[in-house]
Amino acid sequence: MLPERIREVNITEEMKSAFIDYAMSVIVSRALPDVRDGLKPVHRRILYAMLEAGMTPDHPYRKSAAIVGDVLGKYHPHGDAAVYEAMVRMAQDFSYRYPLVDGQGNFGSIDGDGAAAMRYTEARLSPLAMELLRDIQKDTVDFQDNYDGRHREPVVLPARFPHLLANGASGIAVGMATNIPPHNLGELIDAAVFLLDHPEADGRALLRFVKGPDFPTGGLILGRKGIEEAYLTGKGSIVVRAKVAIDVEGGRTRLIVQEIPYLVNKARLIERIAELVRDKRLEGISDLRDESDREGVRIVIELRRDANPHVVLNHLFKHTALQTSFGVLMLALVDGRPEVLTLKEALLSYLAHQRDVVRRRTAHDLAKAEARLEVVHGLMKAIDIVDDLVDRRGPIRAARTREEALRNLMAPTYRLGDRDVPMGFTEAQAKAILDMRLEQLTGLSIERLAEERERLEADVARHRHILADPKALDGVIREELLEIKARYGDERRTKIVDEDGGISDEDLVDDAPVVISLTDGGYIKRVPAATYRSQRRGGRGVIGMGMKADDVVRHVVTVRAHDTVLFFTDRGRVYRLRAYDVPEAGRTARGTALVNLLPLLPEEKVAAVVGLRTDAEEERALLFVTRDGLVKRTPLREFQTIRRGGLIALTLREDDALVAVRPADDRDEVILGTQNGLGIRFSVADVRPMGRTAAGVKGIDLVDGDAVVGAAVLPAGAEEGTLLVVTEHGYGKRTPLSEFRLQARGGRGVRTIRRGPKTGRVVGVAVVRDDDDLLIVDEGGVVIRVPAAEIPVMGRDAQGVRLMRLDGGGKVAAFARVADDAADET
Repeated sequence: MLPERIREVNITEEMKSAFIDYAMSVIVSRALPDVRDGLKPVHRRILYAMLEAGMTPDHPYRKSAAIVGDVLGKYHPHGDAAVYEAMVRMAQDFSYRYPLVDGQGNFGSIDGDGAAAMRYTEARLSPLAMELLRDIQKDTVDFQDNYDGRHREPVVLPARFPHLLANGASGIAVGMATNIPPHNLGELIDAAVFLLDHPEADGRALLRFVKGPDFPTGGLILGRKGIEEAYLTGKGSIVVRAKVAIDVEGGRTRLIVQEIPYLVNKARLIERIAELVRDKRLEGISDLRDESDREGVRIVIELRRDANPHVVLNHLFKHTALQTSFGVLMLALVDGRPEVLTLKEALLSYLAHQRDVVRRRTAHDLAKAEARLEVVHGLMKAIDIVDDLVDRRGPIRAARTREEALRNLMAPTYRLGDRDVPMGFTEAQAKAILDMRLEQLTGLSIERLAEERERLEADVARHRHILADPKALDGVIREELLEIKARYGDERRTKIVDEDGGISDEDLVDDAPVVISLTDGGYIKRVPAATYRSQRRGGRGVIGMGMKADDVVRHVVTVRAHDTVLFFTDRGRVYRLRAYDVPEAGRTARGTALVNLLPLLPEEKVAAVVGLRTDAEEERALLFVTRDGLVKRTPLREFQTIRRGGLIALTLREDDALVAVRPADDRDEVILGTQNGLGIRFSVADVRPMGRTAAGVKGIDLVDGDAVVGAAVLPAGAEEGTLLVVTEHGYGKRTPLSEFRLQARGGRGVRTIRRGPKTGRVVGVAVVRDDDDLLIVDEGGVVIRVPAAEIPVMGRDAQGVRLMRLDGGGKVAAFARVADDAADET
């Protein structure tokens, strides 16, 4: 037998019960705000204790330690650090959109510095906090016993504005959490007033008023999708970005951070940027300093002269807290139960609370006005019979005690001599008559009583009307909300912009000219075009690529980093890469094996490379040119979607090979150049559009032993350019385009250069302008960059001049035109 005081229980059930009790205690008593006033118990107790102690805005500051002690002793028997921390946060203008505590002293900083000890700081209520507490003495809310039953505390505050949304809330309970962002007070009040008139309105209609969260630290919100999701469902994710200005001073570019995302620690943010620069994960920054002061945030990021500010900024957004996501979860207590609320539900719950507050206040004021009116009526009646009242035989002077005088006044009549004087005063009236001073018998006092009676009668009528008519009650709420908006409303701090906030790889790469080179052995690399500085023609160049002994450079193309690069192979297939996907390497590096980037088939080799702007017009076409002189035009739209495994681009005849691929349309012209120094100019329109699997038509009639080595497209009306011809022994020249007459395709063409053993065979042709540069690469990977203006203009029959001095019997492998406004031709 177990003793009477010991009972046997199932430990599983007991654990469940105990944990549920604990969880509900945390949820209701600590972690979650009430939907009505938007406060957790600790915040509500701090504000009420400060009001009780007289720490209002019109009184001097009081030591924070006294406030914390008051709260602990009367209402919140928990740690003093928790109470002080909650009070400090209510005083921080970077934590609360509308601070509720007016602090004096060190209350912390946006850098994460803690507040001074509570014995050093002072505080009082802010003016807006008084609106949360307004009319609390008028029986507007319920009160409950405190933890030891010696005091009474409010269950909820009257909250004359929608505080839950104005300052937001965050908290972690047991099995749930809340994260409500702060909002603009004026927008919230406009939405609440709209709901008073249109309670059936769809939640989406409120988006006209509440644009989105309004953080105390400002910043930018990217896109409206997350906002709408949060407001219509109660859950959502909002991307917040710092406000950054790009400034140029003294020829140097600076990024100036003026506002940072909400709850971001500024000092830790600066440390993170410094770490990225130190670890070389963030390029382009030369200096970093914090110039913030009382006026606001100002972080200055100095950039190197060669840095692209937009690319550096995108890296900062991607890798630091300059861009963050705010996860919205609008969870609050509704009738003591946690609920996820939409924007409309939160505002409707608040308005329901306000109706209750105004109704109770009006009933309180009505009772008070009626009580006073009763007294005023009694005093005025007493003045009318004052002679009888003050008679020595009257009900007052004849009475021996106050109680007897009260009974005499409350009796229906009083026998005065030989007549009955009507009395019938109520107890309240009788007491007021006994307390009446002689000065109230003056004419002025009598007039004041008459005026007071009229005012009280009007007040009573108004209060009764408000209590009887729901529309009148809503009218009072509307009027008081608009009054608060006029007094405390301010401009929105957080701007909303129409961006999704996503940062692609393209955003992190400067769209600068780059050189992509590919060897016969399949090694590829990307080098900034600025790496190769201009030299005088005829020089030896610089090493541009480390080569294996048996490897040679086959292709070189200059594009911009954001361009699309198409690789056409000897199997007639095409593969696609973005230029920035080609790994960047040093000038002398060999590069990366292409098979690591493209799924080439065994023994498949790249035959032609072409760069296209990413926004290339679909109406354009690609012109294919083969070694045997065949040409084909295929619309560019057929290459817009290329799978990773490649796509059939053309059908090559046996023993033929692809030489060049050029973007062109039917208004352009093309010049095909052969290794023996012949060339033909014809209209692209002469080549009808064909499908990807077509082989093509004859472009030039070749003599035995000759082969096409290149093609140059002439944009419509481009007669001011010149045709550049380059030979394998490093010679070249420019010839006016006018010397090449327009022919029908399929002809023999005309001479482009007089070649011989000294010059060697032609390796390619291109149309160039005086302001272009020419990048020439020999088979050993040596590169020279020559201004086109230094290459003389000669007739078609001229031999040309030396463009590059070659060593040890080397040969020119390829060349490319470097221009800023177009894809370059090889």
